[in-house]
Amino acid sequence: MLNLPVKDEDIRGLKTGDIFYISGSLATGRDEVHRRVAQDGIMPPVDLNGMAVYHAGPIVRENSGEPRYELVSIGPTSSIRMEKWAADFIKKTGVKIMIGKGGMGEKTAQACRRYGAIHCVYPGGCAVLGASQIEKISGVCWQEFGMAECLWVMNAIQFGPLIVSIDTTGSNLFAENSVYYTSRKENHSKLP
Repeated sequence: MLNLPVKDEDIRGLKTGDIFYISGSLATGRDEVHRRVAQDGIMPPVDLNGMAVYHAGPIVRENSGEPRYELVSIGPTSSIRMEKWAADFIKKTGVKIMIGKGGMGEKTAQACRRYGAIHCVYPGGCAVLGASQIEKISGVCWQEFGMAECLWVMNAIQFGPLIVSIDTTGSNLFAENSVYYTSRKENHSKLP
């Protein structure tokens, strides 16, 4: 269990394939949030230093009373969509944990190594489970992007399981598995 925000030493010992959970303030951010920070240089009104950003498009119900926002579901989206901006996003925000579905590429792996960050996979198909691990929505920024794309800030309680896919050394589980299985496939095709 890690409590957010984290410090470098909190995640340095995690290696690809390790499984853990997080509690504390968790933000969502997809294509538009990453693009605005990395490409346009506009920082979010929320301090993401040491925080976790979840590549997710939550379904949120707005209430007339309290709480104002109620989370219905929050499943991961494909992290590779953010590859173009992720390295600059990590550098500019100081985010330490990125969470999504599937792997990320070499630019993100290099940024994780350089800035001491990690990427993790949250299991697809667990959107309702994910919502049950969120205590409350504490804020929302950049609502002009729409429900799925804006930046939601939530209080997570034992959110996970999270599987480390890129660790702070830049080791990339998806890239390594691809090389391994490609070599097995090539060796298999050479059999008589």
